[in-house]
Amino acid sequence: MRIGAIEAGGTKFVCGIGDEEGKIEEKVSFPTEQPEQTLESIIEYFRDRHVDAIGIGSFGPINIDRTSRYYGYVTTTPKKGWSGYPFLKKLESEFKVPYGWDTDVNAAAFGEATWGAAKGLDSCVYYTVGTGIGMGVYTEGRLIHGLVHPEGGHILTRRHPDDRFNGLCPYHDHCLEGMASGPALEMRWNRKSEQLPQDHEAWEIEAFYIAQGVTAAILMLSPKRIILGGGVMKQKHLFPLIHVNVQKNLNGYVNASEIVNHIEDYIVAPLLGDNAGLCGAVALGLQALLEAQK
Repeated sequence: MRIGAIEAGGTKFVCGIGDEEGKIEEKVSFPTEQPEQTLESIIEYFRDRHVDAIGIGSFGPINIDRTSRYYGYVTTTPKKGWSGYPFLKKLESEFKVPYGWDTDVNAAAFGEATWGAAKGLDSCVYYTVGTGIGMGVYTEGRLIHGLVHPEGGHILTRRHPDDRFNGLCPYHDHCLEGMASGPALEMRWNRKSEQLPQDHEAWEIEAFYIAQGVTAAILMLSPKRIILGGGVMKQKHLFPLIHVNVQKNLNGYVNASEIVNHIEDYIVAPLLGDNAGLCGAVALGLQALLEAQK
């Protein structure tokens, strides 16, 4: 099988080809531009590659309600030019194959559950901490949808006592994304995250906020593993700080050995690394193909 995959990010798009075992055979990336320019690049990439299905994990918010006339649209994104764009419908007009369609973080969660850090488990939560903050939820063997889709990056946070930053989310004063995304780090400290030394006070503040999101996920969803990906989480020294803050927040209330004794194996980096989202898109496409063959 040849499964086309699209990881549609706010900063860049990654397109590739994978197989039924999650192996990425090839991939290419290009900057996220205006919708028509970006879709032209996608269409050109897939035109002669003869895929059996295409899976898409997209930045959001997006419409995932199959009964809606706006299914496959990007909705209220702050990404200029993309709000209200019929992303999926544009591709469907070009390639007559089955499509899997979900958020980029749900795709990453699905990839990690299928072939990565949560393989063999029936639940996990995936947070991406980068240009924005998103949350994907996989539980009881399926991705979670509802009224829309999980938006854990916009939960409201308690302010760190040493933090005077006002946040940068255009919708909320102090949500997780507005306080702890890559752009928030850069705006607060006037340096990109990778330029901040490991002993900088930024990291304790960053861990304080991320741990609030993780704690909320544990209390509400009780996942069997939490995976933290994205560009900011490449700073591996963040993980121990987050572990300590999560344990402090829970204060022994969730008395599970995974959290109390082995939290370093419970809150982890993606096993699929930078391919988590692309592998997840392959998994979405494969799922759509198998459903179409029933």
